[in-house]
Amino acid sequence: MRVLLLGASGYLGRFIADRLLADPAVHLTALGRGDDADVRFDLATGSPGALTRFLDAVHPSVVVNCAGAIRGTARELTRHNTVAAATVCEAMRRSRCGARLVHVGCAAEYGPSQPGSTTAEDAQPRPGGPYGVSKLAASELVLGSGLDAIVLRVFSPTGPGTPAGSPLGRLADSLRRALQHGDNELKLSGLAVQRDFVDVRDVSRAVHAATLSAAQGVVNIGSGQAVRLRDAAVALARISGYTGALHELDGPPPGHVPSPRAGDHPQQPQHVPYPDGCGIWQQADVRTARDRLGWRSRIALEESLADIWMEAACRM
Repeated sequence: MRVLLLGASGYLGRFIADRLLADPAVHLTALGRGDDADVRFDLATGSPGALTRFLDAVHPSVVVNCAGAIRGTARELTRHNTVAAATVCEAMRRSRCGARLVHVGCAAEYGPSQPGSTTAEDAQPRPGGPYGVSKLAASELVLGSGLDAIVLRVFSPTGPGTPAGSPLGRLADSLRRALQHGDNELKLSGLAVQRDFVDVRDVSRAVHAATLSAAQGVVNIGSGQAVRLRDAAVALARISGYTGALHELDGPPPGHVPSPRAGDHPQQPQHVPYPDGCGIWQQADVRTARDRLGWRSRIALEESLADIWMEAACRM
């Protein structure tokens, strides 16, 4: 099976490439902007025609798209996420290769959800920020392209290689600095958030399964269990050997409304935005991944956290 991987140098892309290369039946070609790509091509600025010619030459049976940006202005996010996906879809429609498209989306496309709820694939997407909007637009382009396509909506990937700017990456870096400086207390914010963490190696397994499956449409990829960031911080502190106090700087949780006093007008819940635009809670319904891909997460959060800490400790 010849697979063309777009975005192989990114956080998810590196693990997806490793997983695909471990399959002796896969012949992998990586296309991207970096020097480590087999072929250099910028999806945000390159023409569909040029990509079509490349597809006709390589003739892949599957195209995996995990290219994109997670930070930047709304214009930059649109260019690297939405325009890039449009280029891929148009090139694949023009090409004679007839390849299947596995597009890696994200849970930010859903936006905030009600605490305690589980988000299934038929939930109405309401992204809470420009990143989620740009990713949702990309997924809609894929779903409406008429191609043999599947969109994997990945919830909160974690594990080895976790970016320093992510919530768990920031926690690990804060613990590293506290241990280096001998601080006996650590002040942290944003710990009220609950997210569905899924190990990046499990994500790569899901992508591999999608390349072999005939499933189409949207499929959630997560653990199916929301975890409070404070609980993850406590676990990470234990793994690191940090024995100081963890102080939470948050006030009342987002969505909290004080009890009304006599004469007050009824108040509506005020949702405090978080950087990913997903509010205080996200938890995936992962039954579709189990039923249609034969996939479920295997790696426990404790193992993912241990790998995050091992990398942070190497910087001490």
